[in-house]
Amino acid sequence: MNDQYTNNQFTNNNDEEPKVENALVPIDGDQKKKKKWSAGKNGFAKKTGAMMAVGLVLSGACGFGGGMLASNLGGNNKSVMYQSVERTSTNSNETSNSGAMTTQQIAESAGNSVVEIKTETVTKDSRLQQAVSQGAGSGVIVTNDGYVVTNNHVIDGASKITVTLKSGESHEATLVGTDATSDVALLKINASDLQPAVMGDSDKLSVGETVVAIGNPLGELGGTVTDGIVSALNREITIDGDTMNLLQTNAAINPGNSGGGLFNEYGELVGIVDAKSTGTGVEGLGFAIPINDVKTVVESLSQNGYVKGRPSLGVSLVDVNSAETAMQYRVSEMGVYVAKVADNSGASAAGIQSGDMIVSVDGTAVSSAADVKAAIKSHQVGDTVKIEVQRGGSMLNLNATLGEETPTTNN
Repeated sequence: MNDQYTNNQFTNNNDEEPKVENALVPIDGDQKKKKKWSAGKNGFAKKTGAMMAVGLVLSGACGFGGGMLASNLGGNNKSVMYQSVERTSTNSNETSNSGAMTTQQIAESAGNSVVEIKTETVTKDSRLQQAVSQGAGSGVIVTNDGYVVTNNHVIDGASKITVTLKSGESHEATLVGTDATSDVALLKINASDLQPAVMGDSDKLSVGETVVAIGNPLGELGGTVTDGIVSALNREITIDGDTMNLLQTNAAINPGNSGGGLFNEYGELVGIVDAKSTGTGVEGLGFAIPINDVKTVVESLSQNGYVKGRPSLGVSLVDVNSAETAMQYRVSEMGVYVAKVADNSGASAAGIQSGDMIVSVDGTAVSSAADVKAAIKSHQVGDTVKIEVQRGGSMLNLNATLGEETPTTNN
């Protein structure tokens, strides 16, 4: 499934990938296989010049009701609250007796809460030349004083993040916190009197219910509105090795929609656009992160900058699942390989090295990064796991103590 579903980020890609020291890298360190365009973890980017590299992505989600979030930014203990905002409609047409809105009313009610996000990422290619990549996605305002939720993949690695309001006013954003596992990030802009989204309850959604997606497709069409229905609930989808339970919708989703809002028929935010199918000829198959799944994530991000309590082995992984990737990484067997080991991690202490192929975790065979992540996820911080690796034709059994996942430790 990972080959069929990708993030919806629009990026400006010249296929150059920075070389990582002491890591498993492709034989051509500056060549990167193009990802299929899709909505979700990776936003939308376009090529702007010979030195433009990977771009950015965006997706966000907010909590429900008036949950308090403590923020420790710059020593400021200001509380961040998901604000309870009354639904409003500027449309003269009557709503139904149930209070449901028309698509036009939803667009007018929720449109000001959805923002465009643009990113710049500075890297160096294999020739140590500086490359700048630009990307674009979407985000959702959750407080009137400038907190914005988006996807981790939209802003991942960005050196500059710019948020543009529906009015056209732009602000440079500060990254409060991010979580790759749930693909959620929290931003802050210096602005006031903004219109936060009205928070809904994704647990109350039903299949067949009307939904409206608002976002920034192609990175240039901010405020685009598409409608559809909830096609399915609790779809288990694997994207970039992370398995997520998502809402499925047939509302049109395109690159750049990542981080945009999915609203119910009352104009309430019930999901954050995250992925679409890239299968040939497949249309009307998009996915969004349920709002309720993100509440605790955003709370932890506001307090700590990351989600506390998640176990981590401390490695970056790469799936070698084709002859092409095997040649690219100069390995002879298909499997999941260690690309990089984090300093001072459980993997480092156990003796796991870049280039090792992980064969099993706790005696259970693994063949993909998703398998390894699932095995680690079943443990607690401080647990010891048995990792069997293949190195240079030899099999090694290593014991690793799991640390806590932070933005730099990965799996």
